[in-house]
Amino acid sequence: MPAVRRGLSRFPAVLVLGPLCCCIPVRAEDSLPAAHRGGTLHLAAVGSGGTLDPQINYTAEYINLFVTIYDGLTGFRKARGPAGDTVMPDLAEAIPAPQDGGRTYVFTLRDGIRFSDGRKVTVEDVAASFRRLFRVGSPTAGAFYGDIAGAKACLADPAHCTLAEGVRPDPVHRTVTFHLTAPDTEFMMKLAFTHASILPADTPDHDTGNNPVPGTGPYHIVSYNPEGGIVAERNPYFHVWNAEVQPPGYVDRIEYRFGLTDEAAVTAIENGQTDWIYDPIPLDRLGELGARFTSQTHIEPHLTIYFAPMNVHIPPFDSEKARQAVDYAINRHAMTILYGGPAIAQPLCSLVPPELTGRMAGCPYTKGADFAHPAPEWKAPDLERARELVRESGTAGQKVTLVVANRSVDRAMGNELRDTLDAIGYHADLKPLAPALMFDYIQNSNNHVQIAIKDWSSDFPSASNFLDGLFGCENFHPGSNSSVNISGFCDGEVQALIDRAKTDVTLTDAQRADLWAQVDALLARHAPGAPIIHKYDVTFVSKRLGNFFYTHNFGLFFSQVWVR
Repeated sequence: MPAVRRGLSRFPAVLVLGPLCCCIPVRAEDSLPAAHRGGTLHLAAVGSGGTLDPQINYTAEYINLFVTIYDGLTGFRKARGPAGDTVMPDLAEAIPAPQDGGRTYVFTLRDGIRFSDGRKVTVEDVAASFRRLFRVGSPTAGAFYGDIAGAKACLADPAHCTLAEGVRPDPVHRTVTFHLTAPDTEFMMKLAFTHASILPADTPDHDTGNNPVPGTGPYHIVSYNPEGGIVAERNPYFHVWNAEVQPPGYVDRIEYRFGLTDEAAVTAIENGQTDWIYDPIPLDRLGELGARFTSQTHIEPHLTIYFAPMNVHIPPFDSEKARQAVDYAINRHAMTILYGGPAIAQPLCSLVPPELTGRMAGCPYTKGADFAHPAPEWKAPDLERARELVRESGTAGQKVTLVVANRSVDRAMGNELRDTLDAIGYHADLKPLAPALMFDYIQNSNNHVQIAIKDWSSDFPSASNFLDGLFGCENFHPGSNSSVNISGFCDGEVQALIDRAKTDVTLTDAQRADLWAQVDALLARHAPGAPIIHKYDVTFVSKRLGNFFYTHNFGLFFSQVWVR
């Protein structure tokens, strides 16, 4: 299948960026061992990941690439294991000490950083980037950056957002001062997420779609065809300012091909025609990989869950009892098997992965258990209790459409849940959608999605990323494709606990974890989203890929692998 490797070179160049030539004193990649520099890294995915706008796109498919293209004021250390959870200065010279009780931070921008089009990065670019988050309706604008002074006005009237009081650039001293309306104990981590990437000040105040925006990382996108793939090459203006956060890349070129099925992509990796696949490995191929390609198959911890968000505004799941019925009925053992078995997945009762603190104790939604008598762990579904709740809710016999991504694993899990919904009293249909469309579709309340199955990975290592991110009031935006609170859930008691956990600087780590556990327990009772499984990533790479480099937050770190 040689066309798999050559295909991207024939993609029509929808947009080409970058100067025809450039001259810099020392290339960043020259600091790497010569034996491992160069070549092309070949990636594959079933479909594209949507917009190339780094402040809007919320898919791991592109975020994992964006971290080699864009930078924020802060960034996560690019290291294997827990060391990769550490926040460090990126475009800022240092992590500033909090002032005014955690409400003020003064960053000094590094001097000499340039975008991939050659322009120098300035403090005005920083200020404009944060205004743009609100003007374009970034999905995390409220959740992550809503405590910046002026953010509430920006959320209410994005077109006239200024953040004049909240983000103050000082070109003379090369500083940017952030004023918050309340302390945010996770603000430095939120600044490290790709939505806070620093972009040129003249970046349009709308979704750039298929047009890439200049960045500051070691690579830049030179062509894109959403039906075919992405090509990224070395950024000629990149130089290393903090090797722990943004090291130089080994490969000269990254080619990301779309359109192969997950089955075909696995075969292409086996044949050395592709180096990595984004999508989950199909269940029927896992045994083969374990037996024949052991050295190329990696099982890595990743802060990821599968859950079933349910729309609390429309029948049948506007009934809390109906939602609880689904939680009791889901066969998490079957879902574990469908994902690949207990070596790579486990049943999940909490909305928080087990690697994080801030989880409720026990499991109320399993056979023989309830909120008064939670079980230590999930054991089996309770269909009798689920049917009883459906009858009590008055929703028996209603039609339900379950939306899933059109991938092997997601379809298999969808078929299982559809049959379960039938078994407890509904008339259920399955609606698979292309992965690139599915996430936007289930976020938009205008599409009246009743229930879905979605995987969710952390943006930073905190329970808040699952509890506040998915169910915080500020993350529900009716009629928007950027509404990550898919269920539309908002509860005053829950929100008050969320706000305290995020803003109370007097709390110890243990006290903060206890607050998040209380949020988790309340969400379990209201059941806007049913946890299904937590999973490890099974990463299958080609034989020619070396220096396998996996991080908690971004999976395989493309700039640090090499190809032989």
